[in-house]
Amino acid sequence: MFARVTITEGSPAEIDTAIRFMRETVLPQARNMRGFKGVYLLVDRKTDKGMGIALWETEADLNASTEAANRLRAQYVQAATAQPPKVEVYEVAVQP
Repeated sequence: MFARVTITEGSPAEIDTAIRFMRETVLPQARNMRGFKGVYLLVDRKTDKGMGIALWETEADLNASTEAANRLRAQYVQAATAQPPKVEVYEVAVQP
């Protein structure tokens, strides 16, 4: 399994926008993508940081979703007037 991790920093309003965007836009679209295994959004309201973790069955599935993920991130940045997030990819080494 592979994970794309998106890290954001912003204002408290951006956190609420990120939560809404994840629920209303990202999750419905991701559910239709091949190999999608789930998504988590972690937020820290004290530091105004957020971390989205999207899980993919294979590296090929993750790579196939890259263009769509880039479009969704751009939509989020525009909607939240946020700074571009940092994106990293990891192999999931341990899971329950």
